[in-house]
Amino acid sequence: MAIKKNQICVVCGNRFTIMEGLFLRDLSDLLKEQVLKVNNDARESSFICLKDMQKLRISKMQGIIDQDLNIDHQMSDELKKELAKDTYVIKNINDTVYGKRTKGQRMADAVAKFGGSWGFIIVFTVILVIWMAINIVHLFGINFDPYPFILLNLFLSCVAAIQAPIIMMSQNRQADRDRFDSENDYKTNTKSEMEIRILHKKLDQLNEVQWPHILDIQKMQIEVLSEIENEIQSLKANNQHERDRNTRHPNRRN
Repeated sequence: MAIKKNQICVVCGNRFTIMEGLFLRDLSDLLKEQVLKVNNDARESSFICLKDMQKLRISKMQGIIDQDLNIDHQMSDELKKELAKDTYVIKNINDTVYGKRTKGQRMADAVAKFGGSWGFIIVFTVILVIWMAINIVHLFGINFDPYPFILLNLFLSCVAAIQAPIIMMSQNRQADRDRFDSENDYKTNTKSEMEIRILHKKLDQLNEVQWPHILDIQKMQIEVLSEIENEIQSLKANNQHERDRNTRHPNRRN
């Protein structure tokens, strides 16, 4: 006895048996939305064939994947644009500050470096001791600066007068280096902040949108597997029923 095809698919309009599809009330909310997009007149009692149902599932999954990929591409383009901006060019401070030094600037840096070291203190102390010892003891009959060492005071004043502006020149160069360093740190921090902000945005997109989409796709896959399992069990039951009938009525033909 043939099964009547008395169910009309709400999508394609063809007739099917009740075993060849499902009613909308038995579908998931996502799949119902897809059916309503195709046919606004669909109701809970409407019927949809298995073929169209699978097409709608595939279309929904593909739409979710395309949407997520589009958002990822937009974020990647946004990151590339930020990285390509000239304001984020990082400069080497050593090349900027020390790469174009004149001889006078190099000498000022050397004097400042030596003047702020223990070597300068030791050498200067030794010179003072020798100077005063020679003029007090009259070593080798030399006495060019007797006490109170007026010439020594003049020498120390001249050294201080010359050394102070030289050290200030080096300090000015160090101030320029600190300024360049601060600007470079600001640009680096701004660049890093923008990268971190976009990465956080991507993580939020992943946690709030893409993971739920993945779960929706998995639900659809589970629904498909369940329907396949039900079809297999139904076919097995029908085959078993046919075998039982043939066993009870071997001479009877359907």
